[in-house]
Amino acid sequence: MNLTKLEDKELVLLYTNGDEKAFEVLLNRHKSRIFNYILSKVKNRNVAQDLFQEVFIKIINTLKSRKYNEEGKFLPWAMRISHNLTIDYFRKNNKVRLISESSSKSEDFTIFNILEVEDKNAEEEMVYKELISQMKELIDHLPDSQRDILIMRIFKDMSFKSIALQEGVSINTALGRMRYALINMRKLIEKYSIVTPISE
Repeated sequence: MNLTKLEDKELVLLYTNGDEKAFEVLLNRHKSRIFNYILSKVKNRNVAQDLFQEVFIKIINTLKSRKYNEEGKFLPWAMRISHNLTIDYFRKNNKVRLISESSSKSEDFTIFNILEVEDKNAEEEMVYKELISQMKELIDHLPDSQRDILIMRIFKDMSFKSIALQEGVSINTALGRMRYALINMRKLIEKYSIVTPISE
């Protein structure tokens, strides 16, 4: 049987039934695309090699445990694993950190102050966007007064003076609520392991 002429789903089936050479064909067929994708994100060949190995270890474990059910869409599935492990790499290496709560006292506070990506560049953009998305979901867990101020300041770009007037409170009270909102957001982020903050 010429394995190279088989489709991915057929090779997967053969491999799960014990044909090790079927996996070699899968690996050779897709390794360049997967490795180049990882390399384009991490910009480091050694790191890319390590992540590439992790990807295929995870693929092998999933296939051998018969948990693969992508209906023949092997490459998109493998690319998603690559994407997720790349994100994990950035997180574990503290590419993303939370700002100090004291930053909320500044009139320059914007959404980018909540999650600050150090030396953010193209390959880290996907991590940043995912974190922002998760932050928006966590805002709903805040007490109403804190959530409202966070929304007004971040998403409506209102000044603390305008927020204080609208809420009928002093500017110091508005600043205080923002500070507590950020403290609570930190707790939620750590609780759900969205990022691992580095020490200030």
